[in-house]
Amino acid sequence: MGLRELLIPQDKIFFDLFEQQAGIVKEAAWQLVALTEDFTNVKEKRHAIWLLESKGDQVTHAIYDQLNHTFITPLDPEEISRLASTMDDVLDYIDGATEKMFYYGIGSTDSHMIELAKLIHMSTVEIESAVKGIRSIKDPRYIDERCIEVNRLENIADDVLAHAVTDLFKTDNAIEIIKLKDIYEHLETATDYCEDVANVLSDIAIRHS
Repeated sequence: MGLRELLIPQDKIFFDLFEQQAGIVKEAAWQLVALTEDFTNVKEKRHAIWLLESKGDQVTHAIYDQLNHTFITPLDPEEISRLASTMDDVLDYIDGATEKMFYYGIGSTDSHMIELAKLIHMSTVEIESAVKGIRSIKDPRYIDERCIEVNRLENIADDVLAHAVTDLFKTDNAIEIIKLKDIYEHLETATDYCEDVANVLSDIAIRHS
């Protein structure tokens, strides 16, 4: 520990908030899987995810508020801001996908939606583990492995989206094509943001190990 850290204790509340945020994102992803696998009581399930998104917004705001009032931070302010922002993006797109499922009035989900939802959830599990690892960064390789797995899952999601769109354009219902394509793309974008989170975490592990 350097003299700077000895003289001015670093504020560890950011790690508490990041872990709370990652847990909310993972829970929302799990509920997304539950919704796509059992597309009943959609209004209630969609509302539960919206509540998590609102809770996540509160944590994000708390992180930014803390950042504005903390002189010495355990990570660079830009790293804190990027991590909070990218995790919030994942949650926004999970919520947005369920919103579209509900308001578009689709009759059922399909295998592509279920697979994308599972990929999102698996990514958030890895993200939560990596987020917990940055508190002390005792094992940067472990964090990097989690991030590599998120990148792998995102590549799979790209393939799922490609197959979903290919199957979709074999149909001839223009309105359904527009609706479903939008939902597929929203789900896949959530995995893109998971990859963004992983990239931020990987950078943090490298810089602070």
